[in-house]
Amino acid sequence: MRVLFAGGGTAGHINPAISVANYIKEKDDNFEALFIGTRHGLETKLVPKAGYKIQYIDVVGFNRKKLYKNVSAVYKLMRARADSKKILKEFKPDVVVCTGGYVSGPVCMAAGKLGIPCVIHEQNVYPGLTVRGSEKYVSRVLVSFDETVKHMKSADKCVVTGNPIRGELLRADRRQARASLELGDEPFVLVFGGSLGADKINNVMIGVLKRLQKERGFTVLFGTGERNFAAVQRRFKNNNIEVDDNIRLVPYIDNMAQAMAACDLVVSRAGAITVSEIAALGKPSVLIPSPNVVRNHQEQNARELERGGASVVITEDMLTSDKLYREIKRLVNDEELLDKMSLCARNMAKTDALDMIYGVLREITKD
Repeated sequence: MRVLFAGGGTAGHINPAISVANYIKEKDDNFEALFIGTRHGLETKLVPKAGYKIQYIDVVGFNRKKLYKNVSAVYKLMRARADSKKILKEFKPDVVVCTGGYVSGPVCMAAGKLGIPCVIHEQNVYPGLTVRGSEKYVSRVLVSFDETVKHMKSADKCVVTGNPIRGELLRADRRQARASLELGDEPFVLVFGGSLGADKINNVMIGVLKRLQKERGFTVLFGTGERNFAAVQRRFKNNNIEVDDNIRLVPYIDNMAQAMAACDLVVSRAGAITVSEIAALGKPSVLIPSPNVVRNHQEQNARELERGGASVVITEDMLTSDKLYREIKRLVNDEELLDKMSLCARNMAKTDALDMIYGVLREITKD
């Protein structure tokens, strides 16, 4: 099977595509893949690192507040659609898989015009602009929640698959992961603000770590996002916070499978893929939804886990260093509660999305 993938911007759009590619590679000896992305997203690093070829188009998102700025965006969209058609004609895929981000739009349009079977995957409860705009060009819309179908015009195209979970996450072993990370018996807290980082979480964590440094009660791995790393390092220095075995500071957590498997508690944003992975691994969590997303979908994701007893949600307007510190301490010191939250998370998990997506691809390429 020859598959062209499109998805970009954040890891939440790129990792699902890589997960699907890796799964098909295990199933199909004749699998060939090509990715399309932009040069200003994380796909420039994540796709080559995963061992796949990538070509680039130039496209930007639409400005919903200042419509006059969209003239150049429309021009780039038309140019990107033409460039996508050229790439599709050269690669000759059996099927196209788009996983979101504005790079998916022109690729879906080009595939539709060329009559190439195409699917697009929506990770969140409420479908984004790209997914809704691409609906008429694709063969199937793959969604992660039953609720999403209600927001689509073509319900007959929708297939509820859940979010694809990376195989290395599902296979990760807690004991081996902790040994690899040189952890002892102390609780291990994993903190990150999404693949690009989050200023609010980074700022609040300075206060949290100042207090934790004095106690040495548990280990923290703190991913700042690459664009914020230098600023956080300066704040560490100004606040006399030392990076050591108990406080670990990194720009990007590139061994997420190990870190997630090893941790006792996750503190993070509530992107759809992150929430799905937390549930699949049965990890208790403190979720801090980003308020800067369409239809507040991160809070919807987070509240779903909270209602199921798997998470504590702190909205950004309520987030302080003291509040987060108290919540982390309360949870890591209550082993019985962590076990209960872990069980609740696993009960909510959907782990067969990759198999379902592969089945859809096989189906539409036989039509």
